[in-house]
Amino acid sequence: MASDKSTLPLVLVVGATGHTGGSIAHALLDSHNFRVAALIRPASETKPATQALRAAGVEIRLGDITDDLAKLKAHLAGVAIVVSAVVAWTVTEQKDLIRAAKEVGVQRFVPCDFGTPGKRGVRALHDLKLDIREFIQELGVPHTFIDVGWWMQLAVPLPSRSAALDVAKAMTYELHGTGKQSYLLTNREHIGTFVARIIADPRTLNKAVIVWEDEVREEDAHALGERLSGEEAALKAKRRLLSKEQIEAQAAEATALVEKNPTNPLAHATQSWNEYMISIHILGENTLAYAKSLGYLDARELYPDAPKYTFEDFAKEYYALEEPGREYLGL
Repeated sequence: MASDKSTLPLVLVVGATGHTGGSIAHALLDSHNFRVAALIRPASETKPATQALRAAGVEIRLGDITDDLAKLKAHLAGVAIVVSAVVAWTVTEQKDLIRAAKEVGVQRFVPCDFGTPGKRGVRALHDLKLDIREFIQELGVPHTFIDVGWWMQLAVPLPSRSAALDVAKAMTYELHGTGKQSYLLTNREHIGTFVARIIADPRTLNKAVIVWEDEVREEDAHALGERLSGEEAALKAKRRLLSKEQIEAQAAEATALVEKNPTNPLAHATQSWNEYMISIHILGENTLAYAKSLGYLDARELYPDAPKYTFEDFAKEYYALEEPGREYLGL
């Protein structure tokens, strides 16, 4: 069995201790189609998330994407595929890793996207991701670009019992524009399963793929969440409809704070959140039709045998959790 595994392609996951990267690393192992390594910063070697990866069978390679080119090439020894799920503020730091991948002959590079589709000039973070895509294409590095719509975990109103801060709860009670715009949703925990199929598929080489599990209107998502939360009347009373002008003003205010202090994480998060709301709910960019107009392949068409999973399925599971607001606890 060991000799069989040794012939499997090796995937290096960058950012494997994060939400998305962890989902991807574990799903790659579960697929039994890959060997998996993770590039982990030395300071994180003893962290529980790293230990969990090692215990699951992930090879830990100590290093950082900011290492010099020679070290990066060493980190990529034997690697067939790179999947990057770095934190947002290091997106531009992927360039040297991409250069190293080109030099050692990596067969496929998946940069850190895993967001929603859209055009330039709306979201600062998305523009940086598009810059990375262009850099990859200009270098001629084999690639796949993967977007996943909006996390289902961020599309439901938080119940009062959540330990999340009140400011985070208030964000989840907001609707945007008319509230009637539909948008693509994916359970964050399922991203890795789709990635494992996509990177094993020759049809997706040098293509962009949109992953999604359901497409619903924002007001319908809120109504469903309110009903299944057990606090329907209370949560419905907390709804707040934000106009296009209000969202744009909040985005502009946060952008000014970022320009004043580029190291302010809260300002970055607020800017990104409001720009996402403009893209998704005002411009309607996070739809299947729009993604296809940009040339994305549809993951559900590529893999019709994938289990059907709806937003209602997710919401039932979500409100049964002891702590439904885990994604917000770090705010």
